[in-house]
Amino acid sequence: MLNRTCLPSDVIAFVVFCRLRYRLTLRDLSEIMALRGIEVSYEAVRDWEAKLLPVMGDALRKRRFGKRRVSGASWYVDETYLKVRGRWVYLYRAVDQDGNLIDAMLSDHRDMKAAKTFFHSARATVGFRPDRVTTDGHGSYPRAIRTVLGKVVSHRISAYLNNRLEQDHRGIKGRIRCMRGFKSHDAAHRFCREHGEFRDLLRSRRRYNQPVSAPFRRFRFATGARVALGIMQNA
Repeated sequence: MLNRTCLPSDVIAFVVFCRLRYRLTLRDLSEIMALRGIEVSYEAVRDWEAKLLPVMGDALRKRRFGKRRVSGASWYVDETYLKVRGRWVYLYRAVDQDGNLIDAMLSDHRDMKAAKTFFHSARATVGFRPDRVTTDGHGSYPRAIRTVLGKVVSHRISAYLNNRLEQDHRGIKGRIRCMRGFKSHDAAHRFCREHGEFRDLLRSRRRYNQPVSAPFRRFRFATGARVALGIMQNA
């Protein structure tokens, strides 16, 4: 089997790109490469993913830092469930009023400590705090918001208004469904967080419910793909 040093960086970047973008398992990618005459083990694909995803994610977060700060900025925060080694864990996610990604974090627990850690991470990722945060009725959020974001940030509890985020969870849930769970917390956190950055990069809409033409959608995809592939090729 081939290892990383035997293949050009653009081929490796393309494999990791497909791993994030499409509903393919590690073995699926190994078989697809075999059709192109390149014999690669699924363990090699996993190693490439572990090395390149954090590099790409950090670069994309730096691109977003300080941007999308507008008057009346609003965050929508919620958690969804994933399985890691047969145990249910919590994926905290936040988007802004237009559906753009704020941050994502995997936690073993759904409590005050996890909520505070997530808000610290979200604020550090985007470089600002919102004017308003919308969550469900979980009791840890009010205090976590006051402590981390400050009392000037208004907190709104509404399951109905958080439906946009509930629907957005389908992106990561649909992607990992074919993977049959994760074997470690670190691998799950890495994939979920970097998948969110990657998906946000390729997102064609920049406003909530914005109509997008097919040519513009293809343009956005091609532009984002070049950015992601370029980062991973140079890693």
